[in-house]
Amino acid sequence: MADVRKEQERDELHRAIWAIADELRGSVDGWDFKSYVLGMMFYRYISENLTNYINEGEIEAGNDDFDYALLSDEDAEQAREDLVKTKGFFILPSELFCNVRKQAANDENLNMTLERVFNHIEDSAKGSESEDNFAGLFDDIDVNSNKLGATVAKRNANLVKLIEGIANMGLGNYKENSIDAFGDAYEYLMSMYASNAGKSGGEFFTPQEVSELLTRIAVAGKTEVNKVYDPACGSGSLLLKAAKILGKENVRQGFYGQEINLTTYNLCRINMFLHDIDFDKFDIAHEDTLLNPQHWDDEPFEVIVSNPPYSIKWEGDDNPVLINDPRFSPAGVLAPKSKADLAFIMHSLAWLATNGTAAIVCFPGIMYRGGAEKKIRQYLIDNNFIDCIIQLPSNLFFGTSIATCIMVLKRSKADNNTLFIDASNECVKVTNNNKLTEENIVRIVEEFVSRADVEYFSRSVPYKEIAENDYNLSVSTYVEAEDTREVIDIVKLNAEIEEIVAREQVLRDEIAKIIAEIEVGV
Repeated sequence: MADVRKEQERDELHRAIWAIADELRGSVDGWDFKSYVLGMMFYRYISENLTNYINEGEIEAGNDDFDYALLSDEDAEQAREDLVKTKGFFILPSELFCNVRKQAANDENLNMTLERVFNHIEDSAKGSESEDNFAGLFDDIDVNSNKLGATVAKRNANLVKLIEGIANMGLGNYKENSIDAFGDAYEYLMSMYASNAGKSGGEFFTPQEVSELLTRIAVAGKTEVNKVYDPACGSGSLLLKAAKILGKENVRQGFYGQEINLTTYNLCRINMFLHDIDFDKFDIAHEDTLLNPQHWDDEPFEVIVSNPPYSIKWEGDDNPVLINDPRFSPAGVLAPKSKADLAFIMHSLAWLATNGTAAIVCFPGIMYRGGAEKKIRQYLIDNNFIDCIIQLPSNLFFGTSIATCIMVLKRSKADNNTLFIDASNECVKVTNNNKLTEENIVRIVEEFVSRADVEYFSRSVPYKEIAENDYNLSVSTYVEAEDTREVIDIVKLNAEIEEIVAREQVLRDEIAKIIAEIEVGV
């Protein structure tokens, strides 16, 4: 029954989002539409979150009829300081989503009203512990942008449609929902527009099932951890997957991530709030992780999960400082300038706790190419840091058909073997893409934990054999692929051919006899 309710709530939410998309079709480009919808959802969420928090406190104190939304701004001001300390932000009653909505259709300056409200919310956190988490959060919801309409009147008309659409979403009391409504809306929007992500300067979207697999591997055997980190966190889906699998209260010191794309960085912080991660339990930074990492004071991390960008350019040995960087120097060589993949691996290893696990999605080329990449692989294997390599199916990701891999790193392994898993067939086909099912994920994770040798699927390989194979880490080098071609019985086939030839001869003889009789008759 719970599952039915869950699906009904999810369908209702998706219909509401689709209705907004329909209303604004042709007015707002898909990728921008996503930012507007999420930004307005965020505005509604924090308005209701703050109102519920204050109302609950007043009701507990015996003030049964209290409603913060009906309070005057003057009376509300008295609570500003305490609320910023506890919630990280403050919103005046007149600037709550519900009250702005009431006036929206008749507000000729709605764009200015919203701009003022968004600035006030961000300003409320200034000078407090939550300042960094709120600064610039609404930057991507440009209420004065031509993307919303050519004139102020058209922009405001679209803003009214947007506000009404968000208001009509059946989110209820977010604590009582059987679905994670905001998280689900985010994922639905991402999947709606994921195919545009690459060409619209957006993020590389990690499908939910891949996030699930990656995170389950990284937390295998753990019920609680100190911190979770993603050096290329995008919208934060991997960090939030860890919160979901472990329970956010079991990530004791919180969630850390860094993202180079400003829009995605803002979405990640919004996503944290939408998943009810408190401002003091996450630290998302905006900078280039390889050149300017922002969490030196927070490492090491017990869990690292990441799907970094594949084969991007970086400064590499053009920057004389990098070879002395403690993250990269142990390998004695830097990842190639045209392929930063192994720089992300070295960075993650450097910040991994002694008892930690890092699970990172990788481009397959880094497993076998020569040059600097081979030297880095040799460093990783010689020092026994690679725990497992998993070959994934092709066509799992939006926008690329590449069959990626997962590299699992550990600093404290029980032996010097590396487990290789060939999961290239662990999927089902859905339209043009492949998808990991729950059964596929369970089989891969169980094998990762048991480390048993399974014919055509997995093998635990000793250090010596990898060294003899010139530090090639391709799964196909160590796990034989099953030959699914039909087995042919040569003896039986030859007997059948002989039988056919003999039958052919009989037919020929019969035909020759008929022709001879015809010729005699003529």
